[in-house]
Amino acid sequence: MFKRIRTFLSLSTLAATLLVASPAFAAPTLEGQVNLNTATVEQLELLPGIGPAMAKKIVDYRANKPFQETNQIVRIKGIGPKTFAKLKQYLVLKGENTLREVPKDELATKP
Repeated sequence: MFKRIRTFLSLSTLAATLLVASPAFAAPTLEGQVNLNTATVEQLELLPGIGPAMAKKIVDYRANKPFQETNQIVRIKGIGPKTFAKLKQYLVLKGENTLREVPKDELATKP
């Protein structure tokens, strides 16, 4: 009986690992940048780990005090050093908002 349970649990774990590791469940590939001081809620939501509520917090924060440095985003409750580490490559304070998800078919044609 215990051997069957152990086998079932092992197979379940393997199946879950394969599902999560498959390309269909992979995080989207992003390219471009987001200007923290001008981006819309929708543009901020493209950032990894940023949902609608957090994007609104960013917009509300900058309404009172524009960002002077990208690392000031950690002043927003819910964004810590780990989240900032995932975001920093996409954050700028000057320039246009060009962040976008790269379609899978476009990734296949890039060298």
